Amino acid sequence: MKRILCLYLILSTYLWASDQVPAAPQTSPILIKNGILHTVSHGVLDGFDLLFEQGLITGIEKDIAPSSETEVIDARGKHVYPGLIAGTSALGLVEISAVRATLDYDEVGDITPEVRANVSYNPDSESIPVTRSNGVLFVNVAPRGGLIPGQSSLMMMDGWTWEDATFQHPTAMHINWPEMSLDLNPESEIPVSEQEENRRQRLRALDDLIDQARRYEISQRGEPTRLAHDLRMEAMIPYVNGKRPFFIHAQENRQIEAAVRWAQRQGVKIALVGGGDAGQLSALLKENQIPVIVEGTLKLPSRRNSNYSESYDLPARLYAAGVDFCISTDGSGFAAAQVRDLPNHAAMAAAFGLPLELALRSITLSAAEILGVGDRIGSLDVGKEASLFIASGDILEITSLVEQAYIHGTKTDMSDRHKSLYKKYQEKYRQLDRVEGK
Repeated sequence: MKRILCLYLILSTYLWASDQVPAAPQTSPILIKNGILHTVSHGVLDGFDLLFEQGLITGIEKDIAPSSETEVIDARGKHVYPGLIAGTSALGLVEISAVRATLDYDEVGDITPEVRANVSYNPDSESIPVTRSNGVLFVNVAPRGGLIPGQSSLMMMDGWTWEDATFQHPTAMHINWPEMSLDLNPESEIPVSEQEENRRQRLRALDDLIDQARRYEISQRGEPTRLAHDLRMEAMIPYVNGKRPFFIHAQENRQIEAAVRWAQRQGVKIALVGGGDAGQLSALLKENQIPVIVEGTLKLPSRRNSNYSESYDLPARLYAAGVDFCISTDGSGFAAAQVRDLPNHAAMAAAFGLPLELALRSITLSAAEILGVGDRIGSLDVGKEASLFIASGDILEITSLVEQAYIHGTKTDMSDRHKSLYKKYQEKYRQLDRVEGK
């Protein structure tokens, strides 16, 4: 059995590990000349130069003169964008959804606020190079499962270890809001009264945890106490005192309304994740300044009588109502490999009424602001991180290709499994055609 286990672990390493080599830190200045700069924060600058050094953008203007040690890249006709940001995902916490050994996004227990997503993040995931090949350079990785699964971490799509890849931890504490609807079918396995009691217990557990955390914080003030440190309570303190937000996963309107009322009563900051029915409660969300992380637009309607464009035009409806939002992809473990489709989700929102510049903002600066890092990433501005990419065309066009990406100024490896398979089968059919005399 030991030999079998060792063989399994060796094979797992080869099957589920990426062979890309993370980039070394930037050592010399890089100047991108004559590009079309999509700054996000101040429009599109055509024919401008962008200079970055030691991982930071140091100049954006025309005709920047390079020094002797500066690497110069001619980007004439190319488009330069800030790195795209996915607001929630299980990327790096799951490799193959059907293989239990590769799942690490759901901790044992229903309430685990001490869980940190970044320590379980796998920097060798095959999905990471594929994701950055489409311009997604930052992903907010979140645990799933249970009532309070833990804290999310904003990860860079390059790095040798999880410590290298962590850009910001924590970003939020996640809550999976209890179902508010009831199964009224007389033949249901769970009676309505039991369903109601289960819901009350879960909501009561939330309130109890908040109260415990506040009492714990008070007990730790002033003179040293004999109370042992409680990792669960320590993790809760920044959230119960309003310094950091809870990210509440809720789709249905009754869930959303209940979560907003709970936040008002407890005096905590929240953002909605999912928010399928958020458009129906936009006035409530705007009044309470609650942002929404829309988990994808490429979805079917949630109800049989819903408009077919319910998911497609949700960002446009939130924008029209004045609600802050960003667009992400489905954050479930099953969809972790689809984070690469992030620009396609924004493009669909643009096709259904969201202005193009706001569609781009929804996957860059808006996401950064909701995650609390808008002063560091999300736009091309002097002083911000040089995490950007050069594309052949508009990134919201599915035919555009990302030619080169930089994360904190480092030139990342643009190879990935999809590209290697593409080349492999190109060669296959070239050889087959030659053998058959075509």
